[in-house]
Amino acid sequence: MGDRVRSWRHCLDAAGVQGDAACADYSAAARYIERRHFAAWGTMRLLVPPEGQPHTFARSALARYTDDLCDRGALAERTRRFDEWATSVVRALDTGSSGHRLLRAYLHSANLLNLSRNWIDAFLAGIRADLEFAGFADEADYQGYVDTVALPAFMFVTGAVPRVVPDECFASSGRLVADGTQRTDFLTDLFEDLRDGRLTLPLCDLDRYGVSRADLKNGLDTPAVRELISDTANSARASLVQGERILGEIADDYRPMFRCLIGAFHKRLDDVGTRGVAVIRRPYYDQPTACLRMVVRCRRAGASTDAHLSNCDGATRQRGS
Repeated sequence: MGDRVRSWRHCLDAAGVQGDAACADYSAAARYIERRHFAAWGTMRLLVPPEGQPHTFARSALARYTDDLCDRGALAERTRRFDEWATSVVRALDTGSSGHRLLRAYLHSANLLNLSRNWIDAFLAGIRADLEFAGFADEADYQGYVDTVALPAFMFVTGAVPRVVPDECFASSGRLVADGTQRTDFLTDLFEDLRDGRLTLPLCDLDRYGVSRADLKNGLDTPAVRELISDTANSARASLVQGERILGEIADDYRPMFRCLIGAFHKRLDDVGTRGVAVIRRPYYDQPTACLRMVVRCRRAGASTDAHLSNCDGATRQRGS
């Protein structure tokens, strides 16, 4: 692990990237992630093996850019922007060329690694479906969202990671991780989503605990609200724990990055357990120091398939079943 942090030039060479134009496209993808999510950029530079970094940045930048197009403005405007972008992406996939640097970087990777386009097509379809999000009536609706939106996004971003199991096995484990991370995201984004008029918890769960949408939007601290939040966190934790088997299904050098991903979401669930109803009263932010400690621990653990690294403060995590 000591030689993991290499120069960007070394990473490009290790990935088989040749030519100034291609190198510039990959560099543009890495800079995009650096500007938009510096912590993610640093984590990738520290934990992804050199030969995988250009391809990881290419896919992550394309996914992030696509998400960014849909994040702001009225629904009609966001939909128009996405539809125009999706048309450009499909054209690039069909022709193998593009005038957009992030698309070109992805095309370079797809060509070098002989990647299928199935997951990028599913990713685009999922983003389009998410623009029409109207909430979940029940758990089946939520699970359909995981299949349509969360899993394709996960599989697209991780598409260049070498597997040691058949793709269908990796996808099965990936779905568990996608389920756990998505439900966690919905919990930690509750405050902002409710403020924007978006309820991401299934209505059947609210009914089960006797909680109203107004209770959540107003940040009420009641036993029912606390139980709803706790049980949702437990469901997310259970999927993450089951999904940890994915560490044994990928090449050794990629385990630190996946361990860090899973660990980060366990940490968020720990925070939800500590904060309780505070998650519906104010925005949630990751703690930079805790994130850095997570990266260091995951790097030191190397090729281990152990997803549960001890916390620096010695605290014992209460994991749901």
